Amino acid sequence: MKPQVGIIMGSDSDLPVMEQAATLLQTFEIPFELTIVSAHRTPERMSDYAATAEERGLKIIIAGAGGAAHLPGMIASQTILPVIGVPIKSSNSIDGWDSVLSILQMPNGVPVATVALNAAKNAAILAVEILAIGNETIAAQLKNFKTNMKNEVLEKAEKIKKDGWKNLYD
Repeated sequence: MKPQVGIIMGSDSDLPVMEQAATLLQTFEIPFELTIVSAHRTPERMSDYAATAEERGLKIIIAGAGGAAHLPGMIASQTILPVIGVPIKSSNSIDGWDSVLSILQMPNGVPVATVALNAAKNAAILAVEILAIGNETIAAQLKNFKTNMKNEVLEKAEKIKKDGWKNLYD
């Protein structure tokens, strides 16, 4: 099956963060591709990736980048596909805000959905939510996923109560 989501990053040092997106997509059995595409070191590769993404069957691109974090915006400027940017706190980052703001502050006409710093898992969940719009199977899996998250919280709240902690809410 052709990949529906592209996961790209500017460097292999971003892989520990970006593999969180890949792992989540695997749990939903959504085919994806994962590669390195540097906006600064391989601009031709980046342009080719964006130009051919739709014909390769991609529906969404998740792009992670640290430091100046130009990759998500540059990809978004060259494709009509939705791009989800993952700001990454990198070794050359001040505190991660440089990456957050570089991805978040896109000009009108070139939107990039932006998740929290190092939140590749949230980027994948957002991609699944987008894909679920036209796919009942994915929608059912997503509802189950969110129900499981809710149940985990309720179980943890019950455990705290059983451990003797007083909770005015319950």
